[in-house]
Amino acid sequence: MANTPQARKRARQNTVRRTQNHSQRSMMRTYIKRVYAAIESNDKDSALAAYHSAVSVIDRAAKQGLQHKNKSARLKSRMNARIKAMA
Repeated sequence: MANTPQARKRARQNTVRRTQNHSQRSMMRTYIKRVYAAIESNDKDSALAAYHSAVSVIDRAAKQGLQHKNKSARLKSRMNARIKAMA
C-alpha cells in the first residue's frame, strides 16, 4: 500500500490511466475486427470504409503510446493487403 502522498496520487493516476488505456485499446480492436468482418463478407466498399475509420483509430493509439508505431504500421499494411487482394 502506498504510504506517501506522492505514492497515493500515483496509484490513483495509474488506476485512471489503466481504465482509459483499456477502453482505447478495446475500441481499436473493435475497429480492426470490423475491417476483417467486411473482408470476410467480400464487400469491398464496406471494407474500405471500415479500413479508413480503423486507420484513424490505429494512428491515434500509436500517437498516444498505446502501442508501438511499427505495430500500427504492420496492422494497417496487413489490412490494406487483404483489401487489395479482394479484387
